[in-house]
Amino acid sequence: MNPHRLRAALIWLLSIGVVIVLVVAAVLWAVSFFKPGPAPLSVGCTASSAGGSYPLAVDQTQNAALITAISVRRGLPARAASIGLAVALQESKLRNITHGDLDSLGLFQQRPSQDWGTAEEILDPVYSTNAFFNVLVTVRGYETLPITEAAQKVQRSAYPEAYAQREPQGRAFASALTGLSPAALDCTLNPVSGTGDPAAVLSGLQLGFGSVQGTSDTDSLTIGASGTAGWSYAQWAVANAAALKITSVTFAGKSWIRADVDGGVNKGWQVSDAPSDQVRITVSVPNQ
Repeated sequence: MNPHRLRAALIWLLSIGVVIVLVVAAVLWAVSFFKPGPAPLSVGCTASSAGGSYPLAVDQTQNAALITAISVRRGLPARAASIGLAVALQESKLRNITHGDLDSLGLFQQRPSQDWGTAEEILDPVYSTNAFFNVLVTVRGYETLPITEAAQKVQRSAYPEAYAQREPQGRAFASALTGLSPAALDCTLNPVSGTGDPAAVLSGLQLGFGSVQGTSDTDSLTIGASGTAGWSYAQWAVANAAALKITSVTFAGKSWIRADVDGGVNKGWQVSDAPSDQVRITVSVPNQ
């Protein structure tokens, strides 16, 4: 072959090779550039039971924790919390709403015109929850009645059968939050930001449970408790971790960890050497 033609052919092949390399590099860059990022964090809480795993939004779970804590404070059986949660799920989706049918308000859609209290009182979740339980405990045999029957004797709803569909979910959250089901409540939360306050955690516990005593330092609150009481406090803390900037909860051989050392999320309940006679709740303290 003519040397000039050979050199031209080699130059042409080299040019084609360079073009192919550049095209491949451009395609790889484009794929990398436009590749979707990680899916958004699915924030929320779940309660697990033999019947399955049931979800609630974070704000709903906080209300569920308050309702259940008040039932524990009053010394009521877990069935009372199950009924209360099922009713609130059906009536308000476990949200303290300022509207409803006619003049119905709040978590249980109670009506001022039916002597449940003033609008201001009903919109206080502590008041409305106690008002609900005040009537429930007068229902003879409510512990064993079908939920539709027990709830209807309190609520006088036009659709009492609707409460039954909420029973499995209410029972799962009640069992976890009363402490009957250890490590059964978990919450997936965004990374914590800001500073938490152990005193605020204790105040929240006392609002629901009543006389809870604890010792605190800069970043944690420790409560002497065991058995179901300990698990009730521990899972209340998980339910309120978002609002109170809680990063971990430890009790009875388990630790709930909001984030690992690398900033990951949703570590959930892990096996640990946590003692069985105290609940330790740690809050965020940046730069410490």
